[in-house]
Amino acid sequence: MHPWRPTAALETLRLRARLLGEVRAFFAARAVLEVDTPLLVQCAVSDPQLHSAQVRLPGHAGDLFLITSPEYAMKRLLAAGSGDIYQMSHVFRGEEAGRLHNAEFMLVEWYRRGYTLAALMHETAQLAGQLLALPDCTPELLSYAQAFERHVGVDPLRLDEAAARALALAHGLDAGAATRFSQPELLDWLMGSVIGPQLGHERLCCLHHYPAAQASLARLDPADPRLALRFELYFQGVELANGFEELADAREQRTRFQADRRERQARARPAHAADERLLAALQAGLPAVAGVALGFDRLLLLRTGARELAAVMAFALERA
Repeated sequence: MHPWRPTAALETLRLRARLLGEVRAFFAARAVLEVDTPLLVQCAVSDPQLHSAQVRLPGHAGDLFLITSPEYAMKRLLAAGSGDIYQMSHVFRGEEAGRLHNAEFMLVEWYRRGYTLAALMHETAQLAGQLLALPDCTPELLSYAQAFERHVGVDPLRLDEAAARALALAHGLDAGAATRFSQPELLDWLMGSVIGPQLGHERLCCLHHYPAAQASLARLDPADPRLALRFELYFQGVELANGFEELADAREQRTRFQADRRERQARARPAHAADERLLAALQAGLPAVAGVALGFDRLLLLRTGARELAAVMAFALERA
């Protein structure tokens, strides 16, 4: 095929446009405001698992970065009184490759005031199920611990680093990586490589209550601080969404940013300054809110039966 041509069929691009219209109609019916925040920002993401693309612009003195998610800017809008908001945003992530990855992709991200994790899980499943044209959008609700016990026979909250390493090695993790990985990284590998591919084959599956070490920007469960109020949505073994009851404590968020920075330094990765504008917004007051990011391209891949993301994008990276 000629390299100037789209990587997706025109029929797929028409379906893509129609489903984007369905997303807008879904949120319009719920009076959720569509917003549009910058793709180019002054602060890189802190998460050790994510890698921001750095940009230099002539005439601009400092470094700029392409967003890995619109989350920080959307939280600033929430703190400013926006009310419920959503966005369909292109985002960019480095060091991710494979049939389910492209350096640039689209997230549908939204935030709902006063929502519990359970309410957000059901709304996320409702939107995903509608876009996937499923006859039943009711998700299976499965805790992180239940998933580990069902598929690898262990309680992840009782798994120390040595036991997690032995379990990962038994399931095929390279010995060199097993030596380098911390206990949370080993659990993350087991989830991504062993357990996740087995989820959501009969219906949508919401995997909830992650270990506190994997809280990211979620608040901890007040009933059990070993757990984070975080979930992921799976269908046919593919992770589609990641959501939280959002952390609103500026002091705790700063502590997590500092821990992220130390972790990035330990991995010899760029360790950028914390986003002080986000911290100031949290200090000013973030309402009680739950938020989620849904991978639109992956969802479209499952809707069409495509094998790789390139088949549902106008121009994947190799032809961009």
